[in-house]
Amino acid sequence: MDEIDQMTERVAEERREGNTRIPSGCAICGYFSRSGRALPATDAVDAMSYMHDRSNGLGGGFAGYGIYPDFPDHYAFHVFYDNDRAREETEAFLKVRFDISNMERIPTRKVYGIKGAPLIWRYFGKLQPEIMAHTELDEEEYVCRSVIHINTKIKGAYVFSSGKNMGVFKGVGYPEDVGEYYCLGDYKGYCWTAHGRYPTNTPGWWGGAHPFNILDYTVVHNGEISSYDANRRFMEMYGYKCTLLTDTEVITYIIDYLHRKRKLTLPDVAKVIAPPFWEQIERMEPKEREKLTTLRNMYASLLITGPFSIILGYSGGMMALNDRLKLRSMVAAEKDDVTYVASEECAIRSICPEPTRTWSPAGGEPVIVELDKENGR
Repeated sequence: MDEIDQMTERVAEERREGNTRIPSGCAICGYFSRSGRALPATDAVDAMSYMHDRSNGLGGGFAGYGIYPDFPDHYAFHVFYDNDRAREETEAFLKVRFDISNMERIPTRKVYGIKGAPLIWRYFGKLQPEIMAHTELDEEEYVCRSVIHINTKIKGAYVFSSGKNMGVFKGVGYPEDVGEYYCLGDYKGYCWTAHGRYPTNTPGWWGGAHPFNILDYTVVHNGEISSYDANRRFMEMYGYKCTLLTDTEVITYIIDYLHRKRKLTLPDVAKVIAPPFWEQIERMEPKEREKLTTLRNMYASLLITGPFSIILGYSGGMMALNDRLKLRSMVAAEKDDVTYVASEECAIRSICPEPTRTWSPAGGEPVIVELDKENGR
């Protein structure tokens, strides 16, 4: 082999997956205290720094649960605004429907790596009793539709967090910079999830960063799903509006629809979006075979295809899930009352050096942790 051929071979070797992070880019991380202990957000920021090369600075974000003990029963709306006109229109919309107890700019600090930030406000409110007296919708559905209305009808406004006693903090930048920008050292919660973005087919902008949220559901996602159009069309038949042109948004709506509206358990939700193969179902016991056949047929359009690993946060729990073929990495660990999940084990060991148990979840097998009953929802 001559010198040119040798150099060509070396370049090809350097570009193969395993020597570069780009083909499986994006980093996710989450940890959850079953006892409800207040865990620092800074651990999530530190863990993400160990997976820095999985991101490219076009998106980072965090979601925390149990972070607003002074307003535990209020919906906390985090909103991006392009201008004051959008803010005034959104505030007028919210004040008619909600009793707003507090409204303020979300505290931030100047960070070199964060540029082009929108106006960022938060509102704590409860639904006006007279509103609920004149609607057939339950409280959560009313809030969900209110959020969708703002995001689709008020130009320049985007509600990016809307649950109780939880909040999303996201933006354009590396996750470590986003964490510093939002002063996350001031926050603690029983659950944190985090994301570092490496977008491949959508732009890097503040609304497109992860986590994605509706009510108390948040999703961080590594991968790219090829079933987006089929998933989106199904969800839009039930009132959801996919305005961000990203697969993670539709995953969030799928989980909200199946778990909140259809009342499926989370293990069954996992069986819908990452189901066993038909040949596996055929070998199951009759009762389980019948159940899975029904789920696959009833929700065929909600099957998610393509490589993915996701972490779902929700009030009182966390779920991690790989695609059935496990085409994206995911590692889990436990120590004491805390469960950890991340794209790479190094991220977990950076904040938990000696876990009592470490494992790699099988494809399609969810890792679900919830608050102990005495600390439950």
